[in-house]
Amino acid sequence: MMKESFRNRRNGFETVEPGGKSSSNTPWRKIAGIGIGIFVILILAFNSTYQIREQEQAVLITFGQATPVTEPGLHFKIPFVQQVSKVNTTIQGISIGYDQTSNVSNEDESLMITSDYNFVNVDFFVEYRFSDPVKAVFASREPVAILKNISMSCIRNVIGSYPVDDVLTTGKNEIQAAIKEMILKKLEEQDLGIQLVNVTIQDSEPPTIEVMEAFKAVETAKQGKETAINNANKYRNEQIPSAQAEADAIIQAAEAEKTARINEALAQVARFNAIYEEYSKNPEVTRERMFFEAMEEILPDLKVIIESPNGNMQTFYPIESFVEFPSSGTTSVNQPAGNDSSSQQ
Repeated sequence: MMKESFRNRRNGFETVEPGGKSSSNTPWRKIAGIGIGIFVILILAFNSTYQIREQEQAVLITFGQATPVTEPGLHFKIPFVQQVSKVNTTIQGISIGYDQTSNVSNEDESLMITSDYNFVNVDFFVEYRFSDPVKAVFASREPVAILKNISMSCIRNVIGSYPVDDVLTTGKNEIQAAIKEMILKKLEEQDLGIQLVNVTIQDSEPPTIEVMEAFKAVETAKQGKETAINNANKYRNEQIPSAQAEADAIIQAAEAEKTARINEALAQVARFNAIYEEYSKNPEVTRERMFFEAMEEILPDLKVIIESPNGNMQTFYPIESFVEFPSSGTTSVNQPAGNDSSSQQ
């Protein structure tokens, strides 16, 4: 009995013995109470504050009433009464047609049919951000999954209205714009608190290797066509100015020739009128004058050849030499060599 009482004292408490003695455990109760109080204070402290980062917004829920909290920093709430749901407001993206992490194609999403009944694999990347945190939390259970389903539906509708040639080559920008417009209308109807940022075609190709090679050949031919058209336009742009300059020069020369001919014709008409006026006054004198003037123009260049009866020829030029022909019977200075005096007349 004495040994048991000593062991209890050494452990810090006393027990009540059958003889009526009591043992106290007050120190241990104080320590336990302090520990419980500290634990409760810590729980209350951790549950009464929350942190909002720069690219986040929060929804504070009080008895089912949602209140948006948009300012970053440290905020307080009532523990166990108010709850906080945080929403990331940065631009995020979802991939359609391939796995974004492994970059492996998913034909269940990428395989589509075009308006000309051709199959094509098209990969898209949809960028979005949460614009309304309350709607993002309460409007739907999985808003991102709903956005993906809406995007896939709009993509298939738009791809189905374009031929395969436009999907693979020239119509990508137009297709992206049409898909974005359709998704925006659907999101406005659903009112999910999500804002569409952009829709991009990552890749588009035929589903088989043979078809892919054929389409690559078509695309190469189209690029060659565009190159030839560009070269032709370049040559045209180079040739047109020189041709226009040449045409202008020809037109100007023709205009000058026209003006010269008109002026010459007018001068001849005026001269003819003047001559006719003189002719009407003195016809005989005017005829003789015109005859002499014509002879003055013709005779200086006239070449006279006189052939003798015996077949010998003698040439006299100009006409003055004929007038000054010697009467002594000698040959003219203009007589050709080999002719004798018997050919003179």
